[in-house]
Amino acid sequence: MDPRTECIEFINPATGEKFGEVRMSTEEEVMRARREMAAAQVTWAAKPLKERARIIKEFQRVIIDATDELTAIVNQDHGKSRGDALHEVIMTVDKIHQYARLSPKWLGRRRVPPGLYFFRRYYTERVPFGVVGIIGPWNYPIDLMLPPIVAALLAGNTVVVKPSEVAAATGVELEKLFQRVPELAPFVRFIHGDGRVGAALVKSKPDLLFLTGSVKTGRIVAKAAAEHMIPFLYELGGKDPMLVLEDADIRAAAHWGVWGAFYTTGQACVSVERVYVHEKVYDAFVAAVLEETAKFTVGYSPDIDNPYRMGPLTFERQCDIVNTHLQDAIAKGARVLMGGQQTGMFIEPTVLADVDHTMQVMREETFGPVLPIMKVSDDTHAIQMANHSEMGLSAYVWSRDLAHAKRVAEQLQVGVVNINDTMSHYPVSLLPFGGVKMSGNARTHGAGEVTQFTHTKSYAVGAPPNPIDPATMVRYPGHYRLGKAILGGFFGVTPQQRVAPLLDYLTNDPKGRQAVTRTAVGLSAASVVGVMAAVMLGRKK
Repeated sequence: MDPRTECIEFINPATGEKFGEVRMSTEEEVMRARREMAAAQVTWAAKPLKERARIIKEFQRVIIDATDELTAIVNQDHGKSRGDALHEVIMTVDKIHQYARLSPKWLGRRRVPPGLYFFRRYYTERVPFGVVGIIGPWNYPIDLMLPPIVAALLAGNTVVVKPSEVAAATGVELEKLFQRVPELAPFVRFIHGDGRVGAALVKSKPDLLFLTGSVKTGRIVAKAAAEHMIPFLYELGGKDPMLVLEDADIRAAAHWGVWGAFYTTGQACVSVERVYVHEKVYDAFVAAVLEETAKFTVGYSPDIDNPYRMGPLTFERQCDIVNTHLQDAIAKGARVLMGGQQTGMFIEPTVLADVDHTMQVMREETFGPVLPIMKVSDDTHAIQMANHSEMGLSAYVWSRDLAHAKRVAEQLQVGVVNINDTMSHYPVSLLPFGGVKMSGNARTHGAGEVTQFTHTKSYAVGAPPNPIDPATMVRYPGHYRLGKAILGGFFGVTPQQRVAPLLDYLTNDPKGRQAVTRTAVGLSAASVVGVMAAVMLGRKK
C-alpha cells in the first residue's frame, strides 16, 4: 500500500461520476491505530456506564442533525434513494437510542445463587474485550456500521473501523460525525481501504473482530483470525425464502413479496431471494407478481422526492454476480417472465419461472433484483426446499391461518421467521436478529448486540470459610456420610433419597450420633447441618 498513489475513488453508480476520494491507510497506520486504541481503552472503560451512555446520546444528537448530509452521501455512494437512505438513518438512531437507554440494565452485575456456600456471595460482571476491529459492509453502510460501533463502545471497548471500499464516501462521512463529538472521537479510529487494509486490521490482532460481509469474505477473515486465535463474530448474509401456502392471501403475498425482493435493488441480506408456491395457487400468484413487478419503476434522482421505486446496483462486481446467476438459470431451463435487461448499472426487476435447485439463483446469494418462483406440491415440499440451503437468516411465510403459518415457521432452519409480511422484522430495534448455518454467529438488535462485545467475569466474595458452612465441613476427611446427607437433603428427588442418607448419617456416623446427643444444647456444628438438611426434607419435588 503506497499512501502517495493509492486512493479509493468515490463513484456514483447511477451516473458514473467521480465525486471524491480518500487515501488508503497504510499497514503502519493500521498498526498504530490499534496501539493507540489499546492505550485509550483503559480511559474509556474507566468511565461509568451511565457516562458512556450520555456521550453516546450526544452522538445520537449529531446523527439526527446530520440526517440530510447522510442521506445525500448514501444516495451518491450507493445509488439508493434519499428516502431509502432515510429509512437507514431511522433504524440506526432507533437502535442507538435503545442501546444507550438499556445498556445499564444489560451490562449490570448479576447475582448468582451460592449453592451450598451460604456465607459467601457470587456474581458476574460484563467486561469489555478491549479493542474491537469492525469490518463493515457496503449495502447498508450506516445501519450495519454505527450500531455495532456504538454497542462496542457502550460495552467499554474502543474500536478500529474499516468501512467497505465500495461505500468509502459514507465511511468518511461517518468518521466526520464521530469527530464532532470531542468526548467520543479519541476512542474510535477509522481506517480506509480495500481488502489489504482489512487484512492489516486482522494482522494487528484486535481483541475481537466483527464482520458483516459475504461468505467469501467471511471465510478469508475467519482463517486469518484463527491463525491469531482472535475471537470472531460474523454476519454473512442470507438466501431468504418466501413460502406461499395454499391458504395465503395471494394479492398481499405478491405485493409485498415483490417489494421484499426489489427494495433497495435486492441488495439487502433480508431480501426475498427465492419463492416456493403451492401448486394450487401458483398460477394466480405468478400473475399477481407480474402485475406488481410492472409497477416497479427504475431510475435515479438525488432529490428528496424521488419518483423511482428502484435504483442501480452499487458496483460492477454485483452486476456480474446477478448476470451470472441469470445466465446459469436460463441455460438450465428457467424462463424469464419479466425483466432481465441491464443498462449501465441498472438491471430491470426480473421474475423467473421453471427454476430448481440445480441453479445458482436458488442456492447462492444473488443480492440483486431477481425473483425466482418455484412450484411445490405441499407444505412439506416447501419446507424441504426452503431448508435446502447453506444459509439461514430469515424466512417469510404466507397463510390466512396463523396457526398453520406458525406450524410451518417452526420447521424452518433460520434465525427469524416473518409471517404475512416481508422485511418488517428487521427495523424492530429490540427483536434479536441473526442467522444460523453460514449466515453467521453474530447477533444484532437488542441486548445481544451489546453483550456480545463483552465476556463475563465471575466473582466469589466473602470472609474465610465458615466452619458451620456445609461445604466447608465436607472439605475435611471423615465426612462421607455427612456429604451424602447433604446431597440427599438438598437435591434428592424422592422422599427416600432425601431421608435415607440423613438417617444413615445420624445413626451410623460417630459425628452424626454426637449431633443427636448434643442438639439439645446446640453445641455441635454438625447438628446445624442436620437441621438444615431436615428442613430440606419438607421441600416439594
